[in-house]
Amino acid sequence: MYFAPILPEAGPAINALVTVSKFIGITASIAVIGSLLTTGFFLEDEKGRLTSKSLQFRSVTFWSALIWAVASIGNIIFTLANILGESVSAVFDLNTMKSFLTQITLGQYMGFQFITALFVTIFSCRIYKTGGAIGLLMITLLGIVAPIFQSHSASSGSHALAIGSLVIHVIALSMWVGGVFSLALMGSRDRVIATPRFSQLALWAAIAVVVSGSANVWARLNFAQAWQSTYAFVVIGKIILTLTLIYIGYLHRKNLSLKKVVTVDWPKFAQMIVAELGIMIIALALGAWLSSNKAPTPGSNPEFSPAITVAGLPMPDAPTLKNIFFAFNPDALFLGFLILAVALYILGVVILTRRGDKWPIGRTIAFALGIGAIDIATSGGFGVYAHFAFSYHMVAHMILGMIAPIGLVLGAPITLALRTLPQGRTDDERGVRSQLVVILNSRWAKIVVNPIVALAIFDGSLFILYFTSLFGGMMESHTGHFAMNLHFVLAGFLFFHVIIGVDPNPKKSPYLVRIILLFAAMSIHAFFSVALMSATTLLDGGYFAQLHTPWVTNLLADQKMGGALGWAMGEVPILLALIATFIRWTRDDTKETKRIDRNAERMAAMGQPDELAQYNAYLSNLAEKDRRNI
Repeated sequence: MYFAPILPEAGPAINALVTVSKFIGITASIAVIGSLLTTGFFLEDEKGRLTSKSLQFRSVTFWSALIWAVASIGNIIFTLANILGESVSAVFDLNTMKSFLTQITLGQYMGFQFITALFVTIFSCRIYKTGGAIGLLMITLLGIVAPIFQSHSASSGSHALAIGSLVIHVIALSMWVGGVFSLALMGSRDRVIATPRFSQLALWAAIAVVVSGSANVWARLNFAQAWQSTYAFVVIGKIILTLTLIYIGYLHRKNLSLKKVVTVDWPKFAQMIVAELGIMIIALALGAWLSSNKAPTPGSNPEFSPAITVAGLPMPDAPTLKNIFFAFNPDALFLGFLILAVALYILGVVILTRRGDKWPIGRTIAFALGIGAIDIATSGGFGVYAHFAFSYHMVAHMILGMIAPIGLVLGAPITLALRTLPQGRTDDERGVRSQLVVILNSRWAKIVVNPIVALAIFDGSLFILYFTSLFGGMMESHTGHFAMNLHFVLAGFLFFHVIIGVDPNPKKSPYLVRIILLFAAMSIHAFFSVALMSATTLLDGGYFAQLHTPWVTNLLADQKMGGALGWAMGEVPILLALIATFIRWTRDDTKETKRIDRNAERMAAMGQPDELAQYNAYLSNLAEKDRRNI
């Protein structure tokens, strides 16, 4: 059957269809988030298994995910028609659709979102434990934010700020709105159980929404003419709705704090929830319109800049101590994670202090230094210059993978979390703390903390990254660049956790094994650095050549310099870790000796021989029996 005559032509109608399909997809995906939050966190579980109430929400997850998948298909079709300026019928050409989904960045991300929605649809009714719900929640969040990374530059040149803040904004808003959606579907009894926990989440989410939204607006509308546009008026409308939602949330928290949860007027509370959900839907519709339309640009065409086009930020001046110290280009996504980590760490310390427990100040200082080092290597001077020269990239790499993880490990964040996370609300509920314990003692965790595995991830991944085409591709993509930096931090944290970590480890290695591991890491890293310095071809796939960096005259020499800097900066942290391992080994032996001495003194005071005397007596008895048998 031929439908071409009744299909709309590209223009306002197609734009409207793009906005509508995007709005439906966003709303459905947020409903998925809310239902998974409900099954994984809000409602009670029975030793990690979903209760009958939680299992009922699986159908909400299924139908919401199915609508999300269908809307994703529609969004792909209408977006492609809008890009081509053709009717919708032209999109159904197999080669055209295949090219869009496999060769165009936007199409790849939109295709990934559809696959994610389809995956959640298939497996939503197959989860029976809170761990499964949490896993699907993480996958859903990835699917929601994927299309945000569709470009590598913002019109203002603040790409890392614009894209990162938008990712944080979408994640926080999804959890906030999704939580309200799930509360609206609950009965009064379930709402009593879920509301206090949702209230805590909503507070953090609301703060993130406001801060990230403000940063994103500043990055996209930081010139006077933009504030006279329709785009700006829609932004202002969304801001007003957001402030209204925050005020309603404030009233919720005030009522819950002044009264016991069981005495709250739940019918009136439900009415406020429905009103809040209605305002959120309007805000989502405005957000869908904003995401479907480009922010206004200055009237005059800016001069072409390879730096902004390729790297997403302006070309910095030649590196000097002053320039490196004062350079700053906020990577909002990394900053968001760092701010959240610091806030949670401080909250944990405050909880311990109020409880009367002490937390070593040295651990707090170490954690702060680790966070500061990550910030310098991602948003600070070294992070800025890492985009434009391989040598500075390698310096940032060493900070992220070798220096910052030591501070994070010595800060003992896992121990702090285990001491401060809330327990289950009932005797049968696993709770957040017990969930973390289960993860730490899982089979996968034991595999990851195996010394050989940790070493392979820490050093082996270097050869895969730099001596394949992977490095150049990841440098050209904001997603790849973020993933690469995140890998450096996590791989370094894992390795030094195995070596000098003070946090619980399900498979602690003997000190001799740790020392051998450090020597192996030192040797492998030296070999990697020598390989970099000996390379006769560029490893970046042409990325740095596109930038035309004026203060880098010889790209190959700069690459060799990066190898030398990596060797020098990599050996020092490993040597420090080696010294720390020797010290801890000595201290542990001293503690064990003192323990044995105390035990011997205690047994002597009780008139009993110590363990050595008992063992000698045992050997004497065996010898006497042998003589008798001869």
